[in-house]
Amino acid sequence: MLSEKPWKPDAVLRLLLGLFVSILAGVFVVRWINSASSPLPEHSKFVTVVVGTVSFHGVALILTALFLREHGIGWGAGFGFSSPRLGRTFTLSLIVGVSVLPIVWSLGQLSERLMRLFQIDPAVQETVQAIHTADSLALKFTIGLLAIVVAPVAEEIIFRGILYPVVKRYGFPHLALWGTSILFAFIHNNAVIFLPLTF
Repeated sequence: MLSEKPWKPDAVLRLLLGLFVSILAGVFVVRWINSASSPLPEHSKFVTVVVGTVSFHGVALILTALFLREHGIGWGAGFGFSSPRLGRTFTLSLIVGVSVLPIVWSLGQLSERLMRLFQIDPAVQETVQAIHTADSLALKFTIGLLAIVVAPVAEEIIFRGILYPVVKRYGFPHLALWGTSILFAFIHNNAVIFLPLTF
């Protein structure tokens, strides 16, 4: 169970507003990169992934640092990294993560089948496409690092570390659980992985 956090609602709203503005700016940059007038036609998928990652995940980490400073709390205390049971927590999360993988994969397959049933072409997530089409090992590694390390850390901090506790603290435990889960899945903008990510 997550411990109570003293997050100020106005600080949370400012953080979310900053993220929204940054994501919006990222969308405009990505549209320009993918337009006919773009000077980057060769590596547009790679640049799109980098811009998307920086405009959400990179900015999220910067805004979180400012958010923590405003609350007078460090990263360790803010998100449990200084807990004496940190090793036990990581071990338990690894066991649970591996245990639920078959369910997550099954939900992904179910989503894909339902989409095909309704004659909707299930699109692969943009990051996965970028890894497949990257023409060098360095590009594949960079995209993989962003997708496997940077993105999950930033997303866990925002959704589970900040949003979940503040919504729960103000008397909405079900909204905290389901709202943050659905929002987390929604921001990935891919119908095939919506159910698995919500789960």
